[in-house]
Amino acid sequence: MAITDVTKQPARIGEHPAEHAVTGVNEMKTQVHRKLLSDTEFSLLQRMTRDQLAERIRALTEVVANESDISLTGRMRQQIEQAVIYEVVGYGPIQTLLEDPTVTEVMVNGPRQVYVEREGKLELTDCTFVDDAHVMRIIEKIISPLGRRLDESMPMVDARLPDGSRVNAIIPPLAVKGPCLTIRKFAVDPYTPDDLVSFGTLSEELRIFLEACVKARLNIIVSGGTGSGKTTTLNVLSSFIPHTERIVTIEDAAELQLRQSHVITLESRPPNVEGKGEISIRQLVRNSLRMRPDRIVIGECRGAEALDMLQAMNTGHDGSLSTLHANNARDALARLETLVLLAGTELPSRAIREQISAALNLIVHQARLRDGTRRIVAISEVQRMEGEGIVLQDLFIFHREGISEDGGVLGTHTATGVRPLFMDILQAEGIELPPDIFAPKVTVPVGRE
Repeated sequence: MAITDVTKQPARIGEHPAEHAVTGVNEMKTQVHRKLLSDTEFSLLQRMTRDQLAERIRALTEVVANESDISLTGRMRQQIEQAVIYEVVGYGPIQTLLEDPTVTEVMVNGPRQVYVEREGKLELTDCTFVDDAHVMRIIEKIISPLGRRLDESMPMVDARLPDGSRVNAIIPPLAVKGPCLTIRKFAVDPYTPDDLVSFGTLSEELRIFLEACVKARLNIIVSGGTGSGKTTTLNVLSSFIPHTERIVTIEDAAELQLRQSHVITLESRPPNVEGKGEISIRQLVRNSLRMRPDRIVIGECRGAEALDMLQAMNTGHDGSLSTLHANNARDALARLETLVLLAGTELPSRAIREQISAALNLIVHQARLRDGTRRIVAISEVQRMEGEGIVLQDLFIFHREGISEDGGVLGTHTATGVRPLFMDILQAEGIELPPDIFAPKVTVPVGRE
């Protein structure tokens, strides 16, 4: 039975008319897309400009509409044309979300449910896929150029988009309700220190202090929970590295966007179909030591590479930077100790802690607050071993002052009044800080051990 007008079809009982119209557009889009692929050589599609592709899609839309006796409105023609273009040269239904500058994360929970994050809050969108196979096609389109694979033998994968956005995909049987895709977007233009100050992630005093620490070649770990903005902060810290130095970055999926001219980007490699050929972060860290680096930047420390990173920091590779998942600065030290044990060494706990205290200078802890904002909530100095533990001293903290009428977290970054022990390093490098930078603005606890 022919459909006379997809915009005027009666909705079934319990079905919303708008949902029926969307279904009609999806069906038409699928038919036009299939006809485009069957009637046009792939090599020709690759050579087409966007305007040529749009003209070809308009012609095929007319053909499909006439064959099916469907009457389309101008708005529906435009929707079908845009949707098919996105299928060919973009990432299907989620392309508009990826192009939306207000969206920071896209979460596909199967074909019928797509969420986004805006200003730290989750929102359900009206974006849908046709079926599980449609989601799989988009995932394959993302990972194929990177040489990654996703199948029953390897049902989850980490990848990245050309702009550096982080991608994770997981499929059945691990994902029970269908293939899931998570994309953490990166800004087209990397955030600058001034951007983070304007966002409230840090204060101007913290920016001055952290710039001085990076230029003085202190070893810094950025800790925090998932989605707290660790990688963004690491990218900003890396921007303080002088352009005259050779930088080696090591990541699972290359995300860092350094603007220096002398940057070597290394990326780990998963095993192939035969289970061979894997190159781990730990192997890359070891190899980087032979590449004459001035700085080593590890995107995230999450395994046995922690031992090699500490050894590098303790053997002349000062100024190294990395991130670590942890709930606070103290937990970051404990997690780092646990990761060292994953290397399979039989080092006693005291020996590991001595390595950590000798290697690290600073822990920058970041958190995503209840209002969705990302803030640096503590900057702590790793001072020394005392007994069986490591002395950790807060230098700056985020002092919370309450909640605003619109639900925002109110607070101020303030110094604790303690001068760091590494001030002599800054002075030896000829770096001078404002005399009152360590003066507290409010009464706060002085630190912890």
